[in-house]
Amino acid sequence: MKRTPTRRSSRLADQIAREMAIALSEDVKDPRLELVTISGAALNADMSIVRIYYTLSGDEARLAAAAKALEQAKGFLRTLLGQRLRMKFVPELRFARDTYLEDMVYGRPEA
Repeated sequence: MKRTPTRRSSRLADQIAREMAIALSEDVKDPRLELVTISGAALNADMSIVRIYYTLSGDEARLAAAAKALEQAKGFLRTLLGQRLRMKFVPELRFARDTYLEDMVYGRPEA
């Protein structure tokens, strides 16, 4: 049975998504992350891991470069997130590409 997210975890996930979007646009200077857009975030049940969903268009090389850049910036972004949200414990960041809109437009079957 899957647990539904609590109000606290939903609010925190929304706040993390907003802060990550601001951080990517203002603080991260990596050119590989220029057109990356944060589309959402989801916390696990004990709020120790946050999965951050992002969208990006382009060829496979661009997508791979952006994924690598996000992995390299993970520590910096987590530190920045802890400072901005003033949290005692900052969840581990995991990035996942959000393909929902592309699937809707191009009619790709769900995996």
